[in-house]
Amino acid sequence: MIEQINSPEDIKKLNIDEKKQLAEEIRKYILEVVSENGGHLASNLGVVELTIALHSIFNVPNDKIVWDVGHQTYVHKIITGRREELKNIRKLDGIAGFPKTKESKSDCFNTGHSSTSISAALGMARARDLKGQDNSVIAVIGDGALTGGMALEALNDAGFSKCKMTVILNDNEMSISPNIGGLNKFLGKLRTKKLYTRTNNLVKRKMNKIPIVGKPTVRIIQKIKRAIKQLVIQRMFFEDIGFTYLGPVDGHNIEELESILMTSKEVRGPVLIHVLTKKGKGYEIAENNPDKFHATGPFDIETGKSKKEKKPDYSKKFGEKLVELANNNDKIVAITASMKDGTGLAKFKQEFPYRFFDIGIAEQHAVTLAAGMAQEGLIPVVPIYASFYQRAYDQVIHDVAMQDLHVIMCVDRAGVVGADGETHQGTLDMAFFRLVPNLVIMAPKDFKELEDMLEFAVSLKKPITIRYPRGGEDSKIKFESHNKIELGKAEILQEGKDITIVAIGKMVAKAMKVANGLKENGIEAEVINARFLKPFDEQTIKQSIEKTKNVITIEDGTEINGLATAVKELIIDNNISDVKIKTYAYPDEYIRHGTVEELEKIYGLDEQKIIEDNK
Repeated sequence: MIEQINSPEDIKKLNIDEKKQLAEEIRKYILEVVSENGGHLASNLGVVELTIALHSIFNVPNDKIVWDVGHQTYVHKIITGRREELKNIRKLDGIAGFPKTKESKSDCFNTGHSSTSISAALGMARARDLKGQDNSVIAVIGDGALTGGMALEALNDAGFSKCKMTVILNDNEMSISPNIGGLNKFLGKLRTKKLYTRTNNLVKRKMNKIPIVGKPTVRIIQKIKRAIKQLVIQRMFFEDIGFTYLGPVDGHNIEELESILMTSKEVRGPVLIHVLTKKGKGYEIAENNPDKFHATGPFDIETGKSKKEKKPDYSKKFGEKLVELANNNDKIVAITASMKDGTGLAKFKQEFPYRFFDIGIAEQHAVTLAAGMAQEGLIPVVPIYASFYQRAYDQVIHDVAMQDLHVIMCVDRAGVVGADGETHQGTLDMAFFRLVPNLVIMAPKDFKELEDMLEFAVSLKKPITIRYPRGGEDSKIKFESHNKIELGKAEILQEGKDITIVAIGKMVAKAMKVANGLKENGIEAEVINARFLKPFDEQTIKQSIEKTKNVITIEDGTEINGLATAVKELIIDNNISDVKIKTYAYPDEYIRHGTVEELEKIYGLDEQKIIEDNK
């Protein structure tokens, strides 16, 4: 059946039994692909029937479907003509793991971060109305993403606007980690109720046609219905802000889904359809471990075990060290934006449940919450992925740094992360954090230095960011010595007279490999581990540059306003003349998906390229 589907039009030709068969074939196909390539599994298995129903009722690309986060669009890609291309998903030059407008007209909006879909869909719906068009606009958002402030802002605006659009609340009781908070409790109440809003507008129109008694009867019925709803479910949130609420509906029953989607098309104004799904549906191992199979590397289908050996990584080392520090300091608290496992905080939660705070997908709230705690004398530690710290930039500036508060902001997944592509690459954090007054910016060269930096951060009463990459240490370079961390002090790892190599974070190991390669060519390189981007150790680096008059910088961030910029400013400000300088960083563009090694080679950051350039 799956081989007959090359466009959404092919879906519309199928009867219900054929669609059910197709759903099972799609699940099997996605399971096979992800077990080989890695990718987002549980979320995609959970939306198979929903995606089939959407393409049965709506007409993409004329109708617009905006997928929140977008990691659950593998089914959508299969249906919209990318079945064979799915075999190379997330690989270099293959299709992306998220919606991409350049990839297909069926992808109407690029997504990758949560809580954006309702805002984008409302914008499209308003544009449609201004242009006098009549297509449908649908936002598909998970219950976890609904905890994001932007989603609530958009719901508020959409409800007030009376603009015709549909929000599908894909409720699987999960984001990446299990959902928490008041909204989750509210949705729990809704899940327990039967379908209490049916074809309201259809009934209303029929009643209005009855002479004399029709309209008054409708008003009476509405008042009674409203009163009953208030008794059954207090504070009917969605309807109170202006939405027509339909559901809950079984998200794995194609017939029920198609029926309620058809009903939604008859409703004027904004509609919210509450769909109940199960993450990992159809693959028992993922159903039982949806957080583990949210995003996974290649694995064995029979056992669910990873095909790659699990090695220590920076997130795990961070979590272990934080537990050690918290045992000796009861002021330390940890905050996560629904990423407990991904950021290494699982053990901290287990050891210190009352000092651990999972606040949902709400990075802005996380940072200002930390600011409030710091103001009262606690030491909050907030690990968030680099690309998600972008969302809390104002809070870092206004609520933490401006008040010079002791908040430790750990920037996980810094630098290029690989297959998730442009929305997840963490190449911008050094550039935008460097602009913030009072903020200390550090990056460790290995696990030991990360542990040392955490200890230092706990003792330093300043706003601090510590950035570290996804994965582990460079297995080819072992640093034997580690100088004590001092504020704004770099570390000379190797002395040399011919060229100065300044690197930061994970790129320090690469600098050592470059130095070894240059040595084979008779060039003696001085290697400096910058450690701090801010405050920057101008004295140590200036002395080295004045000695060699030849400098290269290596960093895993953007070429603008990072390490390279700091070194260039140092040279200009100190009037150091006749200096040769080459910088190795990512260009001023969004970095596509591929393995880290492939991307480093493409962008000229592999050690062989750097050695050849400087022989």
